Amino acid sequence: MNTSANFCVIMAGGIGSRFWPFSRNDRPKQFLDFFDTGHSLLQMTVDRFRSLVPIENMLIVTNVLYKDTILEQIPDLSPDQVLCEPARRNTAPCIAYAVARIKGIIRQRTGLTLEEADWDDDRLNANIIVTPSDHLILQELAFVETIKKGLNFISKHDALLTLGMKPTRPETGYGYIQMSSVEEVVDGSIYRVKTFTEKPNKDLAQVFMDSGEFLWNSGIFLWNLRTIRHALSEHLPDMVAKFVEGEPYMGTDKEVAFIQDMFPTCPNISIDYGVMEKAKCVYVLPSDFGWSDLGTWGALYDLSSKSPEGNVTLKGNAMYYDGQNNMVALPEGHLAVVRGVSDMIIAEADNVLLICPRSEEQQIRQITMDADVQFNGKYN
Repeated sequence: MNTSANFCVIMAGGIGSRFWPFSRNDRPKQFLDFFDTGHSLLQMTVDRFRSLVPIENMLIVTNVLYKDTILEQIPDLSPDQVLCEPARRNTAPCIAYAVARIKGIIRQRTGLTLEEADWDDDRLNANIIVTPSDHLILQELAFVETIKKGLNFISKHDALLTLGMKPTRPETGYGYIQMSSVEEVVDGSIYRVKTFTEKPNKDLAQVFMDSGEFLWNSGIFLWNLRTIRHALSEHLPDMVAKFVEGEPYMGTDKEVAFIQDMFPTCPNISIDYGVMEKAKCVYVLPSDFGWSDLGTWGALYDLSSKSPEGNVTLKGNAMYYDGQNNMVALPEGHLAVVRGVSDMIIAEADNVLLICPRSEEQQIRQITMDADVQFNGKYN
């Protein structure tokens, strides 16, 4: 497989507020080692793609606050491979920025001038994988084979491809993708997308799961440079126009100043809502490689080893009496004695102790916002 035409864009700008208090503004979850492996989620993500994409073709898009942390964790990455957003604007502007930079990289490598660098010129085309930085993949070999299949598909078709995971529970924290009918299957097992649905309620999630037509939206995308650029131009033309103005600056010493001024004016919109839900050439590849987006304490609980009573001690020490299905995460050397309670999250980090029913973990994001207001950011 020729990997030189492949690029990988890793989105690493989130703060992981649903993992509070472990995940903080200055130490988001993508930089944490949840499983004591010696590798953060970001490091695991980069390593996962090394056989598919040369390191010089990897770009990490993040908040400007985290550039030094990324370069510390990924030492063979050059500073200009970290694209810094001066403001959080969701995934569509993030991807548009990466697309503009990739075009600039290819133009410089091929020696094309700005005038010669037409988007429809085959010399400019490339395959792009877009992935979050904080997913857990348990079956690495199966993942690589899935990505190879997706790359082969998008190299032959003008298509926007996403990976969909077969649901194992009626999860309300994920988006869902409805597959088309069997008649619309292409390349053996890739389906045209019928609908996208954002996080449903419990009853609707159960209906989706029972139907067999819906997959979890993994947030992992594959497309070629030309196709995503045309889709962005069609559905978010005003935003794309801003990046067109900056094409002469991509990869130069003027890029940072341009992005600093322009990026905050971009709309706060996701690639799902801005493009994927509107575009016609959208496909999904049903996948199975032990995936979790690790978006919540509950997802981490599901993946962790449990006692016969269903209790999980992720970090620190715990003693359980008359309680089931609890999760404890404490600083090293700390002890929690848990008696007479069940189905709780008990997590301590730095100066915050969280005690929350597992059934109400979706409220943790609001709790962090309330703490930010009440204590002026002291605990975030």
